[in-house]
Amino acid sequence: MGYIFDIRKKLGHDPIILTGAGIIVVNSRREILLGRRADNGYWAYPAGSMELGESFEECARREVMEETGLLCGDLELLMIRSGKDTYYEYPNQDKVYFAGLIYICFDYSGEMKIQEEEVLEQAFFPLDALPENLSPGTIEVVEKAREYLTKN
Repeated sequence: MGYIFDIRKKLGHDPIILTGAGIIVVNSRREILLGRRADNGYWAYPAGSMELGESFEECARREVMEETGLLCGDLELLMIRSGKDTYYEYPNQDKVYFAGLIYICFDYSGEMKIQEEEVLEQAFFPLDALPENLSPGTIEVVEKAREYLTKN
């Protein structure tokens, strides 16, 4: 199950710093890829926690591949997320503060597929027609992506 699973066996639901990475995947119509999470029903960009020895880029690429089936090419740093505003309590009562990097990617390949254990559905959305129930952290990241796409 991985590093976080091992930590949780020792600490239970106590707050931890969850180090990870994610990617805003953008298609040729400048739409962003979001998936509806199985654990809470929120829509979010592909992301997850790092495994031991993994770099931020490796983590981000692995999470996108696991959750969506897509292989990401060139990545550009979009933002860093950390601090008290990243606190989240999962439905199972695990408490985390997220600290990680979010990338943006226009260069991807492969056929989309859903990782059914974590993702209920996924789709590309125009920035002016996003689903209503975005996860709290996703709102901040989507706004940063909107700002980036407006300038570039």
